[in-house]
Amino acid sequence: MVAAPLGELPALPLHEAGKYVAAAYIVLFALVLVYVAIMAIRSRRLERDLGELLAREQATASQESGESQQRESTLV
Repeated sequence: MVAAPLGELPALPLHEAGKYVAAAYIVLFALVLVYVAIMAIRSRRLERDLGELLAREQATASQESGESQQRESTLV
């Protein structure tokens, strides 16, 4: 019953509006592309910062273990 009224509606002519629809899709695609590029840059920066923090933490941990080994050897 719902499909019958929709089948009787004429198609909208897009001969003049087609340019604007295409332009809207292009703008939307460009915006999505820019958004994805920004997120990729932020993700790369976040991974780099995380790598630096992990390296710093490992260096601190190895430095602390070296100091504790020196303390143990001086006590013996």
